[in-house]
Parts: sequence; C-alpha cells; structure tokens
Amino acid sequence: MKQLSVLFLFFIFSSGHVYAQKSGADKDKLVWYTNLMDAQQQSKATHKPIFAFFTGSDWCGWCHKLQNEVFSKPKFIKWAQDKVILLELDFPRNKQLPAELAQQNSSLQQAFKVSGYPTVWLFFMEKDPVAEHMNISPLGSLGYPSGAEPGKEEVKFLETANGILAGKKQG
Repeated sequence: MKQLSVLFLFFIFSSGHVYAQKSGADKDKLVWYTNLMDAQQQSKATHKPIFAFFTGSDWCGWCHKLQNEVFSKPKFIKWAQDKVILLELDFPRNKQLPAELAQQNSSLQQAFKVSGYPTVWLFFMEKDPVAEHMNISPLGSLGYPSGAEPGKEEVKFLETANGILAGKKQG
C-alpha cells in the first residue's frame, strides 16, 4: 500500500492529550486521543488502525451531525472499541489550540490532503527503523454517510468503514 512519509516533526508531540466521551458505564465510553504519538502507541500495542477524525468542533455542522448520528450510537461505540484507535484532529475557529497540537493537526491535514470536514482517515503508522521519520500506511477515507436511510446513518458508515478495513494488508 502507498506509504506517506511524515517527518521527524511528529516525535516532538509527546504530551499526553486524551479525553473520554462519557456516556454511562465504562462499556459505553469512547477514548479519543488528540496526540498522534499516543494514538500510534495504542495502535501498535493493539494492532488496530488509527481512525483519524478531522473536524471543526466549534463551527462544522456536518461534523456535529456525524457525531450525533454515527459516533454516539451503540453500534459505532462497540465497533470503535473493537476495531480502531480514535484520534480527533480539530480545526476550531473560535478557540486556539496549543501550538504543538495545532501544528500536528495541520501536518496531518497536509499529509492526507484533507480539504473538507468531516473527513475520516483509517491508517497505520510505524517508525522507520533507519530514518528519523514515521511511515503512514493509509487504508482509506470516508466522511458523512450521505444517502443513508434516516436514523440508520451508522449502518452505512460502518459498512463503508468495514469495507476499508477488509481491504487492509495483513501484517
């Protein structure tokens, strides 16, 4: 699969930014990382791909719609817990992110050529054993599941996501 090189820049993001979406019992929690290297460590430990959600948290209506109609649903929560490591890459307009986080998000936006929101990329990332950079192996991307039956948006989204995962290289 096509490899994207991500320069040494990502090694500087060592602070641990994690938050959990709380919705009752622990089994209903989603853990969203904001630090790429933390997500990569979890991905490596669990052999699960990173699910990178490019969003505009304080201005993107379609992002909110995706969160409400897909990410908050029990089927998605179980799927995410079983299949992926969640990474939120935020591009707010009305608040300022810490400089390191904004730089990380911008670098990933450029690497994946993201031009609209919401966008989700599924990928693996590994350190090149010789060079001082990370290699990204993209699996595929998806966005809001347009054309889905109302009330069943998570079904279409998960079908697309599972199709992407089914096409991944087995390591």
